[in-house]
Amino acid sequence: MWLLGTARADLIFFPQPEEVPRGYAILSHTWLEADKADTFLKVQKLNPSRSSPPWFNPRDHLTPKIRSFLELAEEHGYEYAWVDTCCINKESSAELSEGINSMFRYYALSTICYVYLSDVQYSETDPSDDMWFAFQRSRWHWRGWTLQELIASRVLMFYSKEWICLGTKYELADRLEEATGISAAVLRFESPFTDASIATRISWAAHRKTTRPEDAAYSLFGLFGVNMPTLYGEGRHAFCRFLMEILKASRDPSIILLGKRQYVAGLEDLKSRLRREPQSRTRRHLLPLNPSPTFRTASRPNPQMLYDPCARSRRGRNEVRWYGCYSSTLYDIDDYFSTARLRARPQNSALPRSPCRQMGSSSTRPF
Repeated sequence: MWLLGTARADLIFFPQPEEVPRGYAILSHTWLEADKADTFLKVQKLNPSRSSPPWFNPRDHLTPKIRSFLELAEEHGYEYAWVDTCCINKESSAELSEGINSMFRYYALSTICYVYLSDVQYSETDPSDDMWFAFQRSRWHWRGWTLQELIASRVLMFYSKEWICLGTKYELADRLEEATGISAAVLRFESPFTDASIATRISWAAHRKTTRPEDAAYSLFGLFGVNMPTLYGEGRHAFCRFLMEILKASRDPSIILLGKRQYVAGLEDLKSRLRREPQSRTRRHLLPLNPSPTFRTASRPNPQMLYDPCARSRRGRNEVRWYGCYSSTLYDIDDYFSTARLRARPQNSALPRSPCRQMGSSSTRPF
């Protein structure tokens, strides 16, 4: 991985993050138009050479955000720092793919992560109202890439637009839970994020946005331990390919609960709503092409309580189109709006490797 020297913004290569002496600081931020100026190639050209005058410092030629981050990290005693805009050579597809697949690891192994909230202005006179209102609605909570940065980093400090510290992830866990929907216990590392179901983890990304549609999948690699080649240009199919990779290693049936969120009073209410949707008889996707929140009923809004972990999917004469949960039981609704209750297997039995296997047949069909 490439790191920046905090004193002079010179690029230094380390084979592994663990080999960085005394650790490194890392920046989490949302991209602005000005950030495009600080590229890997620009920093590489600014790196001092033998002909450079002694007073020349490349750090002074970076954008104010990156310069302030490096100055803060140096002030806190860190010799090295990592920034996605400067430390990944996006001109090389191999380095870009390696950086994307290693991003979660970079944040997890960092000594400290600084979160810069450019849309949160610090207020000394009334810090309890306007400032925290802006914090709850910061675009940092709505970007796809910042999800894994929030989950992976152990020591994470939030800074305002003026680079004034607002608090740590541990201190602000309750506010972050309200803003992101992620449990405060997960944010405080009191509960491993891997204990959350697949549907729950993907629901954390349901309302987050990415500039490229492929990044909706690529930004979630670390949350599921997935490594796969990045193919910009495949569009939404990247998310389908990502789910197939999850299915190779996981047997969590909650993955089939991904879909459009519906607040309903019961199964009859759900079927009535589906009849009114013109696409209900034509779309037959078992797996979604975008991250979506799990199906939830109005009476029990916790997605972790709305599926039977022993349930398995079933496909008969009519291909399953919709899945729903009601009273902790998994149901499927076919094209004719008939309802079938999915049977639960014994607790000690192995779940099928993939939900695409048809009952009564030893063959499998691809999605």
